[in-house]
Amino acid sequence: MSRAITFLTRRRGGRGWHWTDVFIWTWLIGGLIVMFGPALWLVMSSFKSPAQLAEFPPTLLPYATEQVMVEGYDKPLNLFTAKLPDGTTKVMAEVRRIGIVSQLVDPEEPGEIVKVNIADREPVRQVHFATENYTEPFEHFDFLQYLKNSVFVTVIATLITLLTNSMAAFALSKYQFRGRNFVLLLIVGTLMVPLSVLLVPLYSVISAVGLFDSLWGVILPTVATPTGVFLLRQYMLTIPDELIDAARMDNASEWQIYWRIILPLAAPALAVLAIFSVVWRWNDFLWPLVVLSRKELYTLQVGLNTYAGELNVQWHFILAMTVVTMIPVVLVFVFLQRYITAGIAGTGLK
Repeated sequence: MSRAITFLTRRRGGRGWHWTDVFIWTWLIGGLIVMFGPALWLVMSSFKSPAQLAEFPPTLLPYATEQVMVEGYDKPLNLFTAKLPDGTTKVMAEVRRIGIVSQLVDPEEPGEIVKVNIADREPVRQVHFATENYTEPFEHFDFLQYLKNSVFVTVIATLITLLTNSMAAFALSKYQFRGRNFVLLLIVGTLMVPLSVLLVPLYSVISAVGLFDSLWGVILPTVATPTGVFLLRQYMLTIPDELIDAARMDNASEWQIYWRIILPLAAPALAVLAIFSVVWRWNDFLWPLVVLSRKELYTLQVGLNTYAGELNVQWHFILAMTVVTMIPVVLVFVFLQRYITAGIAGTGLK
């Protein structure tokens, strides 16, 4: 801990601040805000009420107006710090608001109603986390079914992606055949084709083979990724060919070479591709929306769209459920992040 503090408090100018120290700290703090600011804003906003989400200017922390029970009124009244007509300031409870006029009463002596302009009163607020944003959706939102569908699509698609892409990468990196470079160029070139161009042909193929309105129709068209083939191929080029030649001399089949030698040695790159695949499948919205029509087959991302009506968007529920859907991706990243540096660094070596 002391070493970390010493490292963070080092200055190029000794005890004073050099201009490069100021620039570096400004750059690092700015990058930290840009990277984690939106995520922090999302989490904090997920605990806000609909009224607070509509406030301007917005606040980072979730606040709620304090309420008090007043004699003669059935419901709690909101508290405001009001500037009274005589110039004094007092904490009052709002009975009702008519236009720009707020009708207030003293919570201790509620007999007289005082009318003030809404610009002359400020709400008495405290930090309040609206946890009902996370609990109410489970009562009216089939979250567990959508979660089950998303987990099935993500896990199966990731496993098939790792299998097919690693096979293609193995062939393109360790076998010599005519047109190998052209095939690789063709695969990488498909990265320039946007999904919107492929939607109609993919939809036609899925409908023709009877996979429309099926989770398999969501999975199969997305398993072959040019990014994964290129990533694994570049990493497999670093595996010595002598290992494969030695295995062949020991009468190992091509499948045994692939399964027992190539895959274990390519584990860092496979972990990187697994992270990418989980993020792609879990966050995919457009393709499942096109393929699925039955509500019981919706994935989480499509299911969340039910909170966005034509006339009303329930942002507080959407933000809360978005935070929940982020948790699996974050956990996958935490458990596999140690492979990222090794996997990506290895793809640039030959």
